[in-house]
Amino acid sequence: MAKTKRCAIYIRVSTEEQFINGLSLQAQQKALTEYATTNNYTIVDVYADEGISARKSMKHRKELLRLLDDVKHNKIDMILVTKLDRWFRNIKDYNVTEEILQAHNCNWKTIFENYDSSTANGQMVINIMLSVNQAECDRTSERIKAVFDYKRSQGKVVSGMAAPYGYKVVDGYIQKDLEVAPIIEDAYDYYFKCFSQRKVLEYIQDKYGDKAPTVYKLDKLFKNEKYAGKFQDNLNFCEPYISPSQFERIQMISQSKTYTRQHNHTFIFSSLLKCPVCKSSLSGFIKKQTLKDGTVAEYYRYRCSNKLSYHSGGPCITESIVEKYMIENVFQNLKKEYIDFNVKRKAVKKKKDNSKKITEELERLNSMYQKGRISEAFYDSEYERLQAELNKTNDIATITVIERYSELLGKFSGNWLSLYNKLDNQHKNTFWKSIIQEIYFDENNKLSGFKFLI
Repeated sequence: MAKTKRCAIYIRVSTEEQFINGLSLQAQQKALTEYATTNNYTIVDVYADEGISARKSMKHRKELLRLLDDVKHNKIDMILVTKLDRWFRNIKDYNVTEEILQAHNCNWKTIFENYDSSTANGQMVINIMLSVNQAECDRTSERIKAVFDYKRSQGKVVSGMAAPYGYKVVDGYIQKDLEVAPIIEDAYDYYFKCFSQRKVLEYIQDKYGDKAPTVYKLDKLFKNEKYAGKFQDNLNFCEPYISPSQFERIQMISQSKTYTRQHNHTFIFSSLLKCPVCKSSLSGFIKKQTLKDGTVAEYYRYRCSNKLSYHSGGPCITESIVEKYMIENVFQNLKKEYIDFNVKRKAVKKKKDNSKKITEELERLNSMYQKGRISEAFYDSEYERLQAELNKTNDIATITVIERYSELLGKFSGNWLSLYNKLDNQHKNTFWKSIIQEIYFDENNKLSGFKFLI
């Protein structure tokens, strides 16, 4: 009686193929199982690589690697696949795999195509077909990329894209989910009051309980650009929860964070002071000193956590000194920056303002089109070009900067210092983080300036 062959069923589908052809792992497995049963094969296991392209390196195809490991342990006599393109589209990896199979007397078979890997002629045919499949795979990827790029430019979701928390997909477009939108808005509103993602997490979980989003979802609020209405090159991908400038502020603040707290004291300038040696944020620490009368005094200071471990030097400064420096300089520097910015802006605008000329060109273009002197295609291309130039003259980024300067200046209206002195450390910290991006030291470890959060 002939020995029963032990077979492995290998199935694979890429995300792109699911998008184009609706290929499914279930359909492949059903056909291969029926074939194995009909031919009295014993199925050892099913190996399924889902969402993986056959052009990718073998190291990304985990189930294929598991299959080859079982082959090396002599558990398999035959590998069944539906078609060659389910098996490989990468000639190099195919040849590596074939060496492993031959070393362990394991064959493979396509049930919908006729390939024979046991002869030299058969191997030649397989290599030719792999080359054809590899080229077709490249063309398919290019087509899919073009489709996806177009969809993104139109604000439509691409295949497999899940809407972020706070949004839902409606007719192919991402729209705000009105059921949870108030939670998102509340989270952002609280963040711009405390500038602490950890505190936002605690606040939302305490306030909304079981209705609160997971930590993972809340974390995405501060990292996913879609919440600012942006996705890659499309600046108007969906309705935003925050402005692009607010999103950028979150990124800048997040990048400057340090997490060395081992006490309950809130340092006023945490994450704002930068080491002149390594550019890391200085960490706050409490220095305790016993006075002559026996009492213990606490001094709040900052130093670089990399000092001694990675470099020598660097500042070590008392918090009160930094606070005095900032209070004396912040408002005057802000006014000076704003005046300088406006002077430069007006000089550039006077030198480069072509808006009138471009508007006249647009009027002439419209007139020529109405008289039938130019084609529709030429009209469309010229109109887009001139409109783009006109948009450049009305610099949206400049308007945003002006609005930001105005917002910061508003924080210093009235008797701001008197109000500031009444704040506790937490609210002082929030105040400085809302207007300052970094505070600098010179090479002598002396305070030398600061950068506004514009």
